[in-house]
Amino acid sequence: MQDARVDMGPQASPAQLSEDTLAEEAGNATKRTLPSGDGLIKFHGFPQQGNDQAVARPALRKKTREGKESLERPCGLGCIVIPSCQRFNNIQCFLVFFCILVVSQGIVFGLVDLSIDTFQKENHLGTSENLVLSLTYDISSCLIVLFISHYGGRGNIPRWIAFSSFLVGLGSLFFAFPYISDGRYQLSADPEDTCQEMKIIKTCRKVSPSFQAKYIASFILGQTVQGIAGMPLYILGRVFIDNSVAPHSAGIYLGLMDASLILGYSLAYVIGAPLMKGAENNTFPISVEDIDDHHKWLRSWWIYFGFVSLTAWITLIPLSCFPHSVGGTAKIKAEKRKQLHPFDKFKDKELGTSIKDLFANTWVLMKNPVFICLALTKASESLVLIGASEFLPIYIENQFVLTRTTATKIAGLVLLPGGALGKLLGGIIVSKLHMSCKALMRFTIVTSVISLVFFGFVIFVRCDTIPFAGINADYDGTGQLGNLTAPCNSHCRCSSSLYSAICGRDHIGYFSPCFAGCIQSKIIQDHKAYYNCSCIQEGLTTADDQGDFIDARPGTCDAKCYKLPLFIAFIFSTILFSVFSGVPNTLTILRIVSDNQRSLALGLALVFLRIFGTIPGPIVFKMTADISCIFRETEYCGDKGNCWIYNKMKMAYLLVGICCICKVVTIFFTAIAFCLCKYLPKDNSEILHMPVKNPTVKKKRKS
Repeated sequence: MQDARVDMGPQASPAQLSEDTLAEEAGNATKRTLPSGDGLIKFHGFPQQGNDQAVARPALRKKTREGKESLERPCGLGCIVIPSCQRFNNIQCFLVFFCILVVSQGIVFGLVDLSIDTFQKENHLGTSENLVLSLTYDISSCLIVLFISHYGGRGNIPRWIAFSSFLVGLGSLFFAFPYISDGRYQLSADPEDTCQEMKIIKTCRKVSPSFQAKYIASFILGQTVQGIAGMPLYILGRVFIDNSVAPHSAGIYLGLMDASLILGYSLAYVIGAPLMKGAENNTFPISVEDIDDHHKWLRSWWIYFGFVSLTAWITLIPLSCFPHSVGGTAKIKAEKRKQLHPFDKFKDKELGTSIKDLFANTWVLMKNPVFICLALTKASESLVLIGASEFLPIYIENQFVLTRTTATKIAGLVLLPGGALGKLLGGIIVSKLHMSCKALMRFTIVTSVISLVFFGFVIFVRCDTIPFAGINADYDGTGQLGNLTAPCNSHCRCSSSLYSAICGRDHIGYFSPCFAGCIQSKIIQDHKAYYNCSCIQEGLTTADDQGDFIDARPGTCDAKCYKLPLFIAFIFSTILFSVFSGVPNTLTILRIVSDNQRSLALGLALVFLRIFGTIPGPIVFKMTADISCIFRETEYCGDKGNCWIYNKMKMAYLLVGICCICKVVTIFFTAIAFCLCKYLPKDNSEILHMPVKNPTVKKKRKS
């Protein structure tokens, strides 16, 4: 240890020190600041040195950027350092807490999407309110990402991420607030929709105005906080991980990070699917027990949000204890600097900290055509994930005649985890094969082509349309297609805002018992049955225990379609190969820009992702759902109501078509980036992935 101090003395000037010496000294600095002894907690500082050393060390740090960046410190909270905890001062332990935090925010994303979907259906929100609720996160993150990526990359990144953990927990509490504070949520009580000649129809139903205003305000605030919290996680977190691991291992760590986010989102679908039953239309009489169950349903939402908040805050202190650079970072950085770089002119250039410098550096990246192509590729890939997460449950529900709860569980348990597995496997494959930039682009093109092939198979896995009276069946020739009203139910005063599908003994579906002309119902062994239905004249009759003949039962008719397992297999494979390109795309962006531009490059790529991906994406898929709709609620206060029935074939073609277009865009821009790489020196583009085995030899070759 004393030898290390002597080596840093004034007899060797900073200009005479080699890069190898800098890495060595950074490692020694770490060892020197670690407290010794058997004490549990010690307060430490830099040791007192002679005047010559006190002058030499600051001079070294000031004149050499490498020495400043690679300085390693012990793990601790401020001046409190626990010697026994230094074994955790490594990237593996950091990744554990980091992934827990990412999973927490993924759960928040999933719960928010399910909660907003339920709230929108129950309250018939306008277009502007829907857009504000769904896009606040993307807009808020897009506005601040460049500033966080520009200034955050220069500071203590673990502290930024610890601040994100606080914001994730706080934002989750904002989402829980309306459910905690308003216990007087008004549950709509509809009469049983059977055929009655004299019936007063109340189709204009709204919840408590105070709850609606509180919900919208809380969710906008929560989305804004989550948007700010996400930027240090997904920009600075990726840079910190890439700085702390060898080049050939970065893919595995980044794959774990991306997989954690999708895993959290999938977990939210599983735990939140049962809560969606509150949004399903129900025309049974509502009792006091039902209202109690609904209040329990409301409490379940805030309990889940509160649990996520607690989980995020658990990581706050551990993440705050990590230093600017974890153990081993100095050596890794020194080796990376010896590698050839296609942008050597920016390698040693210090970037300024002013707003003017931010725009200047952004302009430098905008003039990089390879970066622009990769950023657009990242945006097109995000659209595929948006389609899988937002549109897939609706697609499964309508194609295979399932309840919303079951369809959401299938998406969360089987399909969306395919995205997590794809992210992880993509990172592992590119890391194990030590792929160069060009190889990473080839990998992206090949996996995108494979996913296109699977999309082609998915289009053919669908069920036949069930006959539905008034939609694709005409009440045995007495009615018209597109009109639910026919002579057999014209006297019933039916409302299209009360959707409660039933299946008649003629194996034809009806919009509600009223539109089937049913005037009586019974509950037999906890199951409802309808009798004396004037529109149902054919089919086998079944008598109940009392000798009455049953005409219809609740729910849609059995599609007699057994293609769901085949669909799950194809769509799982499609999502798996589709997200393979996520980690390679990020690694390529990190490698085609200079070291001091990486955080800003990821931030600018995220701006492209927001503008061309996540902001228009939900709008595109909602429009797709609207185009596929063939019957919509039309009697709700004169406003546009919920869609009750979809065209299955049109839905399949539109969903698969949009996803295929996104993959074609990915292949197109990746191919352009690959062709532009030929203008880089061949050695530069192929050697970026190689870990340095012998620093001395590499340095000679570079010189």
